[in-house]
Amino acid sequence: MDGAVRRNEWTFISVKGSEKIMNIKGFSFSAVEAGIRYPNRLDLGLIHSDIPCVTAGVFTTSQVKAAPVLLDKDRLKGGYAQAILVNSGCANACTGEKGMEAARVTSALLSMSLGIPETMIQLASTGVIGEQLNLQAFENGIPKLVEGLSPDNFELVAKAIMTTDTVQKIAQRTVKIGDKEIKLLGMAKGAGMIMPNMATMLAFVITDARIVFPELHKSLSHGVARTFNRITIDGDTSTNDMVLVMANGIAENRWIDGDSAEDRKVFQDALEQLLMDLALQIVGDGEGATKTITIKVCGAKEEDEAEQIARTVATSNLVKTAFFGEDANWGRIMAAMGRSGVKFSPDRVDIAFGDAAIVKKGLGLGKEAEKAATLVLKEKSFTVCIDLNDGKACAEVFTCDFSIDYVKINADYRS
Repeated sequence: MDGAVRRNEWTFISVKGSEKIMNIKGFSFSAVEAGIRYPNRLDLGLIHSDIPCVTAGVFTTSQVKAAPVLLDKDRLKGGYAQAILVNSGCANACTGEKGMEAARVTSALLSMSLGIPETMIQLASTGVIGEQLNLQAFENGIPKLVEGLSPDNFELVAKAIMTTDTVQKIAQRTVKIGDKEIKLLGMAKGAGMIMPNMATMLAFVITDARIVFPELHKSLSHGVARTFNRITIDGDTSTNDMVLVMANGIAENRWIDGDSAEDRKVFQDALEQLLMDLALQIVGDGEGATKTITIKVCGAKEEDEAEQIARTVATSNLVKTAFFGEDANWGRIMAAMGRSGVKFSPDRVDIAFGDAAIVKKGLGLGKEAEKAATLVLKEKSFTVCIDLNDGKACAEVFTCDFSIDYVKINADYRS
């Protein structure tokens, strides 16, 4: 079938091993052990630009929004920011007016230390929901944070934002616009509570590109829709999800604006590749995950229908536990498709695990086919290809298996 293309290795552009993390002129970073929730761990980070940056953000669509999300959305109406203050250990969500006031206090403390307006500060928090911020930790930590700013500390901030993550998630990219080299550098955190309807739990990207706000926001929204919006670990959306992109313009490329569609396409593609890299790193680090899986649906009438079916399969607990158990139970996939809300003809459906066909025209191909499919399920990453044979539209959603360890991790998350 057309969709049965084996894809056992994703293409990454991330920073791995001994590869050096690029410096982007004008940006500096810092992280400290503030003791927000636990002692002896980095939990407060700062991204700072020497000058105000054109800044775009995409935020959680959950009706329950954390205090920093509400504050950031209001501040970004101006399209500029100069610093991001981020903490782990406490989400500052479901904390009422006291939580909003705490967010403002932390912002004011940083504003005084950096000598920049509060409106130029974006806040981000991740951790336990429903607990108030430890303001003493911020009062003690922010001066040390500002004092420790360095162009070489990007990796420390990526570590400070981790909660149940087992690895830091960093990616970088360079592209040419005209005769100027443009750099993009990003980090993300997320391992659980991941099926955002906009982004991931937290992601921050910096770039030296010179770009106007409308084009930066379009590029970010486009990229998020095709990357962070296509991943799922457990089907849950966080109260704190956000992606922020800061562009300081120091590359001095010709302006990327409404009249430079070609340049915007170059920048947009580079940003999307970087976001996809971070998104797939999140799936690969899913809580308790042992496998990473691409659910690819083709042959649909419309792309959004293909995506809806792929997303329903990717979030099915029964499907995900079968992946963990290496059980080629294709009936669970058909059952998930049937409740997706998309109309299709079951007797036209073909399914393959990797290049091992297991269903043809809605019927199983027998025990030998299941044995071949089971061998694919033993791999660390693979693709499930579903062909509806009813159109030309395709979509992919990226997921992981659902293991016993996921339950263990989340059963004592607050301990």
